[in-house]
Amino acid sequence: MSDQPKNDIQWMNRLREHDADAFTEIYNAYWEKLLAIAYNRLSDLQAAEDIVQDVFASLWHHREDAAITNAGAYLATAVKYKILDRARREKLLRQYQQLYGATVPLAAASPEASLQYKHIQELYQREVNNLPEKCQLIFRYSREQGMPVKKIAQELNISPKTVENQITKALHHLKDSIRSLFLSLFL
Repeated sequence: MSDQPKNDIQWMNRLREHDADAFTEIYNAYWEKLLAIAYNRLSDLQAAEDIVQDVFASLWHHREDAAITNAGAYLATAVKYKILDRARREKLLRQYQQLYGATVPLAAASPEASLQYKHIQELYQREVNNLPEKCQLIFRYSREQGMPVKKIAQELNISPKTVENQITKALHHLKDSIRSLFLSLFL
């Protein structure tokens, strides 16, 4: 067994015990490799950074459930699946645009769809506005202005890790809010 898988096993065991240092070690060991994988497939640095960030956020969020012994292989596979998912969503968008015309926004498909879209946007803005001030600012820089993590960190004079943690926090909040909304609509 090579040293890397042995480190992976130790890191993953520590990660399951909520060891943030283990997460940092995994992050430092694999961030650049995963970014290279994503960038080589997408040729879009911002999209590649977002995918890698989402994979690491998911790893941290599901750390207790992770029965992973080879973190490198697991993370590389997760990045590839995120890329495939992104390609699937883009294909659906292209199909939509072919059906309704490239200049027709998603919300303009019908009056009902337009109202639903407007309502969803209002709910989204309300939830983003409910985030703590610093978290909200970082999230808006990242998702609404498309700023990369490093640039946000420089702009706010904080560490990139803090930026990533705040983005993860915002995404979890929004995900939980959306889940609650849909559960209330369908139960």
